[in-house]
Amino acid sequence: MIVVLATGPLATVQDRGRPGYAALGVSRSGAADRGAAALANRLVGNGPDAAVIEATLGGLAVRFDAPAFAVLTGAPAPAVVDGRAVAPAAPFHAPAGAVLRLGLPPEGVRTYLAVHGGIDVPPVLGSRSTDLLTGVGPTPLAHGDELPVGAPIDGPWPGLDAVAVRPATRPVVLRVLPGPRRDWFAPDAPADYEVGPASNRTALRLAGPALRRVVDHELPSEGLVPGAVQVPPDGRPVVFLVDHPVTGGYPVPWVVCDADLDLAAQLRPGDPVRFRPR
Repeated sequence: MIVVLATGPLATVQDRGRPGYAALGVSRSGAADRGAAALANRLVGNGPDAAVIEATLGGLAVRFDAPAFAVLTGAPAPAVVDGRAVAPAAPFHAPAGAVLRLGLPPEGVRTYLAVHGGIDVPPVLGSRSTDLLTGVGPTPLAHGDELPVGAPIDGPWPGLDAVAVRPATRPVVLRVLPGPRRDWFAPDAPADYEVGPASNRTALRLAGPALRRVVDHELPSEGLVPGAVQVPPDGRPVVFLVDHPVTGGYPVPWVVCDADLDLAAQLRPGDPVRFRPR
């Protein structure tokens, strides 16, 4: 059992999400930085579907009520276990009663805590992920929550003690493909923006120059996918992330390449970002 002592700005349980429910108005959701969550599970010997804790901008504190084998990946938040520092992407053993505390990461947004056996909360629609937009899945973590840990996994343990993770370059470049309404905007569209303070798991809301429309028709709602770059009436792009709505009524000139969505998920307010056509 893991007991939540503090959550910071936001902490949720996440796994690979629940695909296949868009027709019901439910997006896939899941870990915002899929690569970091997958790496965490590999480093502690979990299967790819195991659930982890996603901590936003640090502040998480948990107590392990039983001995645990755990790891932290994603945003490199400073972390201590009973006062002893633990490094990012380096698995560690926590004795029964040990307390893990995360500080504010110097860069990035989301840090992932994986424990051997996985976080074993009840699945909803086949997933243990919290979807903040629809409210499907477990509620965001709160002080005093008790999270069960799954049974030990049979099979060989990972052969690595730590993994070197290369930090993202600045500005982060997001490669984009043409969206269904690219022709609604001028061809000389600006490429450089800054992440705005209203960004979350649903979307990055960008500050910067407005995109100039050349077609002003009204648009019926269309389907949306992760990475869709939607442009509301103020002309500032909105990049949809994992908890995105499944439909939207504003035009989408671009879609961020799937391979770059993990980078987008770690952008924090004030970070520069650049669109680059693929």
